[in-house]
Amino acid sequence: MPRTPADRQRPTPAPSEGSLGAVPRRPTGRLSDTVVTYLVDRIVGGTYPPHSALPIEPVLCEEFAVSRTVVRESVKVLEEKGLVRAAPGRGTRVREQQDWNLLDPVVLEARLRHDRTLTTLDQLVSVRIALEAEMAADAAGRITDLEVSELEEQAAALREALDDPVRYAEEDAAFHEIIMRASGNLLGQAIIRSIHGKARLSRLYHGHSTREGLTVSLAEHEAMLELLRQRDAAGAARAMREHIARAWASRRPTPQP
Repeated sequence: MPRTPADRQRPTPAPSEGSLGAVPRRPTGRLSDTVVTYLVDRIVGGTYPPHSALPIEPVLCEEFAVSRTVVRESVKVLEEKGLVRAAPGRGTRVREQQDWNLLDPVVLEARLRHDRTLTTLDQLVSVRIALEAEMAADAAGRITDLEVSELEEQAAALREALDDPVRYAEEDAAFHEIIMRASGNLLGQAIIRSIHGKARLSRLYHGHSTREGLTVSLAEHEAMLELLRQRDAAGAARAMREHIARAWASRRPTPQP
């Protein structure tokens, strides 16, 4: 069946929590993207556990209303993400979790969507702490007067947003972006952008913000600003580490049973 212009559009983003539910009979977006998104969700969600085989091609063709070519293309993408291994005579089997590419945006998004124990979010925060603390130390040794001025303006924006949690979260992310940029660590910045961007799609990551909590957060940002102004690498790293850890502990929800 020839593709229509609608078939070539990007698929609708998956929801932040829960499973993707039933497969639409007429998938929207690029067909292989739709198939991959649903299969990733099932693998990460445990419908297809490690070492189990994916349904055979005719079954997937029927379920997703696509051709064998689309199914084979989709399985190849799953292999590239480290989720499955196709072997002649043995079918396509799900790999162990340690083989999955968790930095892949589709895999990470599915992992967060099924993260009922908050294990992945806890690990994500640990990665943020390690990388951003080191980057804050690097920034202290490299930051320019112009970047200090940018941080001062951003701290003022945080202060103005104390009564607007949504805006505060945006201004908070911008404050951290300035520090990461000042560090010169492009790889670290790319990793944080990737994992933090996906985490922010999850309501579990945000918790419930209060003005009191945001006031504490503001004071921590202002303290970081002062340490960076003084070019105190050790102090900036310590302040960043304590800030991220405290902020997550204050809003971390109780895991589901």
